[in-house]
Amino acid sequence: MKNVLLKTEMPDVGMPRRGKVRDIYDLGEHLLLVVTDRVSAFDVVLPNGIPGKGKVLTAISVFWFKKMEDIVKNHIVAVDVKDFPLQLQKYRDMLEGRSLLVKKAKVLPVECILRGYLSGSGWKSYQKDGLVCGIKLPAGLLESSKIEHPIFTPSTKAEAGHDINISFDEMKKIAGADSAAKLKDLSFRIYERARDFAGGKGIIIADTKMEFGIYNDEIILIDELLTPDSSRFWGIKDYTPGRGQDSFDKQIVRDYLLTLDWDQTPPGPELPVDIVNKTSERYQEILRILTG
Repeated sequence: MKNVLLKTEMPDVGMPRRGKVRDIYDLGEHLLLVVTDRVSAFDVVLPNGIPGKGKVLTAISVFWFKKMEDIVKNHIVAVDVKDFPLQLQKYRDMLEGRSLLVKKAKVLPVECILRGYLSGSGWKSYQKDGLVCGIKLPAGLLESSKIEHPIFTPSTKAEAGHDINISFDEMKKIAGADSAAKLKDLSFRIYERARDFAGGKGIIIADTKMEFGIYNDEIILIDELLTPDSSRFWGIKDYTPGRGQDSFDKQIVRDYLLTLDWDQTPPGPELPVDIVNKTSERYQEILRILTG
């Protein structure tokens, strides 16, 4: 499919570390993050990608990183390819709009998750025992109910497979008590600012996850921030508790895959053109709504 980048090839730059979506190149002092159009579902990367997805994720991340700079520094060194090292200039067409030159931070091995609404794995957990990641919530909540006071539910950052939810006490053992407390505080401040901004645009941020690293002995934001791949965005006008919501993300892909006789192990099935196009439109739509 044209206009889709599934993987980068830059032989003279080296072999990247390939994640589900990102190709990461070690340039010595810095890293180059390239956000491809790959799409994963149920931890399986699917054979075809979503046109423009990588550029949307990059633009949204950059937008939010800038909006949070007075709360916490981030890893961005350069956004425009013209400001990248000389050896990357010949790859401008491939890299433009979907890549970031970033600081090489020491990654803190936890994901900081904020939940403002009851959805996904949180809803499944609540149905069992009224708890979400060990936190007791009021009785009688419905699927997609607003959580009166957002909750912080960290997880481990797994190299492969699923991340594992952990308690705040477990997070303190991994990151250290002082760092854990600071990460929790920063996460709440970022989420609350984003929630209020998005609300003014008619969007609910149901939940989000963010990652941090250490650079020059300081905590900084890394990876992506408040994108459709790391957050649930819902439209306020269509929001109704008691059911799943229509998300501005790859939910269309997940819903389609659940109609198939597929055991959610590799290789993943090819997505039909109409599912690909609808998903691409959803990504573009949330970019327009949030950033204008």
